[in-house]
Amino acid sequence: MEFSAKSAHKHAELIALFAETFTVSDTAEEGALVAAVVKNLLTTTAPADLYVFTLSEGDTVIGAALFSRLRYAKDPRRVFILSPMAIATAYQGRRLGQSLLSQAHQALGAAGVEIAITYGDPAFYAKTGYQPISTDVAKAPLPLSYPHGWIGQSLTEAPFTALKGDCRCVAALNDPRIW
Repeated sequence: MEFSAKSAHKHAELIALFAETFTVSDTAEEGALVAAVVKNLLTTTAPADLYVFTLSEGDTVIGAALFSRLRYAKDPRRVFILSPMAIATAYQGRRLGQSLLSQAHQALGAAGVEIAITYGDPAFYAKTGYQPISTDVAKAPLPLSYPHGWIGQSLTEAPFTALKGDCRCVAALNDPRIW
């Protein structure tokens, strides 16, 4: 398996990975929605506001994690949200998601990102260091339909302390259907 932080030439493959993975795990509608979010993230988000990490086997992308910037109005820390992430169905259950996130977190930390947040299954993401947070600690950019899925972690030696101010996400995530 090869980890990479470079995916400029793999947009179509990434979109297809997310469409297929979320269609199999959820519904065709969910697969289409997540694929559209990924396409928008890849094509409309400023490079400084987006990190794309992939796992490949040979020339085939089998996993991807996209991190985009969250801005807190009164907080100078660099915060990024993991959304979305996928491991191809045939490769699930092998700890590849954990490996991908571990390497992504190291790369983000080395790039000066201080906090990672995600919105998902706390049991899965706890395996890679995410802990439940409340919207009092870190406001969400939009109302959460699944508040106990709001989780985060510090990527530095400093503890995760409350983020100050209102939160804004990149345009591609500013859709109430995904929150």
